[in-house]
Amino acid sequence: MDIKEIQSLIKFVAKSGASEVKLETDDIKITIRTGSLGNGNSEPTYVHTMPMAQQAMSAPAQTEQQQAAINSAAEAEKKKSEDEKYITIKSPIIGTFYRKPSPDKPVFVEVGDTIGNGDVLCVIEAMKLFNDIESEVSGTIVKILVDDSSPVEFDQPLFLVDPS
Repeated sequence: MDIKEIQSLIKFVAKSGASEVKLETDDIKITIRTGSLGNGNSEPTYVHTMPMAQQAMSAPAQTEQQQAAINSAAEAEKKKSEDEKYITIKSPIIGTFYRKPSPDKPVFVEVGDTIGNGDVLCVIEAMKLFNDIESEVSGTIVKILVDDSSPVEFDQPLFLVDPS
């Protein structure tokens, strides 16, 4: 289990409202406790322990992993602050995301394209109905967050748009 999987698990438990979750495998034991245990602490508490034999062998590697985790968290925070200046266009329905109106046609938009209010950005197929997804903002496409022919959920981010 790598650091990203552990971080993902921590976020899931924090959102779920569970007070404590324990996960044990052959080489790892994780206990995650949130502040809903009645101790008055609303901040989640995370405890991650490994068996002693493996911990002694991988002590230098563990500090490198911790440093890598800190660096990746800092990079993610920086990227998040950069993305905050952009408008996120989200999926209004559940279905399959398509960038083209049909397989033999060109894509609706590419990164760098300027869009206007009402421009069709993509198509989402839901129950054999193809729904044009139109822009509600004007700006420039900065990032396409979903691969073509991928399933999407309601309110899932699809595009980042720079409104300036």
